[in-house]
Amino acid sequence: MSGRTVWIVDAAYLMKASPGRIDYLLLRNALEERLKRTFAEAYYVDSAPSPPTEQQESYYTWLKSAPPRGPKMRVRLHRLKGLQVECPGCHVRFERNVQQGVDVAIATLIVKLAAQNQYDTLLLSAGDGDFEDAVQYVKEELHKEVWLAGFEGKVSADLQSYADEMIWLNELWPRIRKAVPAPVGGGTILSFPMNVIRPQAPEEAPPSGGKPSA
Repeated sequence: MSGRTVWIVDAAYLMKASPGRIDYLLLRNALEERLKRTFAEAYYVDSAPSPPTEQQESYYTWLKSAPPRGPKMRVRLHRLKGLQVECPGCHVRFERNVQQGVDVAIATLIVKLAAQNQYDTLLLSAGDGDFEDAVQYVKEELHKEVWLAGFEGKVSADLQSYADEMIWLNELWPRIRKAVPAPVGGGTILSFPMNVIRPQAPEEAPPSGGKPSA
């Protein structure tokens, strides 16, 4: 591996694929140790209501904070879209929030940063095969190195076929999991700061949406 490395995170993917809560500061430290380099930039891409809740704002502020307080990530948020759904049994109609434009935003970011020569190595934490075209382009046309960091059984084989290296987060789980109290119901989960020596992340905001698990 050579040159600059950029880490891009599909937040909904890691939330749904992981067996528990992830501490992004611990995760960044573990990945940089594995790659033996400090990331040039890190991006956290997710969806959120507009405006975000106070709890979500607190979490996003923590994500943006530099070590040792936070993981220093650039947060890219996309609005949720209301989707009308009808129960097939009772025919009751209701609205649920779904992600809008997150996959497109991640694919665009992958290609845009590569075209601007902002990285030599891409570390992508995602599992959706929809990113195959973007990854193929930066690898074959722009000659970038591609690493994937995800959970076993939760990464598309199409993506894996383009990876120069795979980092299975299951193997790092004891190092990156967040020890927290009982979960907050419904969605992306965070923890409130605790009175310990190492600063803790605030409780993760309930997800704004998120795609269904593969």
